Amino acid sequence: MKPIEPIKERFRQVFGGDPAVISAAPGRVEFIGNHTDYNLGPVIGAAIDRRVYVAIRRVEERLFRFASSAYSDFVSLDETDSPVAGRDSWVNYLIGVYNNLIRKGLSTKGGFELYVDSDLPTGAGLSSSAALELASGKALCECYGLEIGLEDLAVACKEAENEFVGVPCGILDQGVSAFGKAGGLVHIDCREMVFSVIPLADELSIWIFNTHKKHALVESLYSERYEECLSAVNGLVDLGLEVSCLADLSMDVLERAKPSLDEKIAKRAEHIVGEISRVETVRHLLEEGKAEDAGKLLFQSHASSKNLFENSIPELDYLVDILRSMPGVVGARLTGGGFGGAVMALARKDFTRIYAESVASAYRGRFGEEPETLECHTADGACILESVS
Repeated sequence: MKPIEPIKERFRQVFGGDPAVISAAPGRVEFIGNHTDYNLGPVIGAAIDRRVYVAIRRVEERLFRFASSAYSDFVSLDETDSPVAGRDSWVNYLIGVYNNLIRKGLSTKGGFELYVDSDLPTGAGLSSSAALELASGKALCECYGLEIGLEDLAVACKEAENEFVGVPCGILDQGVSAFGKAGGLVHIDCREMVFSVIPLADELSIWIFNTHKKHALVESLYSERYEECLSAVNGLVDLGLEVSCLADLSMDVLERAKPSLDEKIAKRAEHIVGEISRVETVRHLLEEGKAEDAGKLLFQSHASSKNLFENSIPELDYLVDILRSMPGVVGARLTGGGFGGAVMALARKDFTRIYAESVASAYRGRFGEEPETLECHTADGACILESVS
C-alpha cells in the first residue's frame, strides 16, 4: 500500500486544502474465465497489490474538479450529465459512477474536488478502470454518507462503465476489485451474483508480463466479441433451443448445433462453453490443493482464446509458449479482454526474478522491446484509508 501523505500533499497543491476522504481499490488479474462474465457464466479473478487511490472533498458550489497523477489535463465541470471529450476521457469513469450513485440516494447538493493517484499499470489488462470506479465509488459514499452494500457498489460501477463509458463489460472487474481477499481468489457466479473466495496456496504467486500493447476496450474488438456471443445465442434460439445466454448451453448440445451455425459464431460459442467448464474445474482443483492440475487448464484456456475466440496476439502467444518451458511455472494465459495487454503466470517460489528477466529478455530479442514484469500478491478489495467527514 502506498503511503497516503504524498497523495494528501498533492491534493493540497492542486486544490488548496485537505481531502476529506482517501480510498483505494486494487487492480485485478483475470485468473480464468475469458469473456465468460457477460455470458452469465462463472469467472475467477485475483485482486492484486497494485491500486488506484482517490482523494476527495465536497465543495458548496455546484462544481466538479478532477486531477490525476497519470494525466496532465485538469478537468472542471459544472454538469455531469454527459461524457466529456467524446467517450475517451478518464473522467468519464468517475462521473459515470457519481451519476449511478445518485440513483441509489447520493446527495446532489454542491460538488466535489477529486484527485487520483495509482501504482497500477494502465493498458495491461489489469483493469485500472474498475479500480478507479471502485475507489471513487467508495470515496463518494464515504464523503456523502451513503450506506450501500459492496455488491450494490460493484454493480453500480459496472453499470457506469456499460452505460456511461460504453464498454459492455461483465461484473468480473468490479466484482474482484470489490471482494478481493489477500491469500485468495474471487469466484463469481455471474448469473446469480454470488461472490466467494477460493484459497490460494502461499507458495504460489502471480506474475504479470505487460507487453505495453494498447488495451483500449472501447476501441478494440471487445464489443465485436460481445455481439458475436449474442449472435450465437440468437442463432441457437432460431434452431429451437431454449437458451437465454451461452451459460445455458452444454458442449454436447453445442456440438449438435454447430453445423447449423455460422462457423465463426460457432467458434466463439465453443470457447465460452469450454471456458465455463474450465472455470468450475479449476475452482474444484484449487479447493483440493491441486494447483498443478489447475495450471494445465490455464494453458488450455489460452489456447482456446487464441484459436476459437481469436482475441490473442502474437506477443501474448509467444510469452505463454516461453513460460510453458520455464521452471516453476504452473500455468499461463492471457489476462483481461485480450487484443494486447498482459499474460498472467501462476508460479511456485522457485520461479524467481532471474527467470522472469530471462523471459523478458527472450521477448525483447523477438519483438524489440521488453515487457514490464510484475510479481503480484493477492490483496484485499476496495477500502477507505482515511476519513475526516
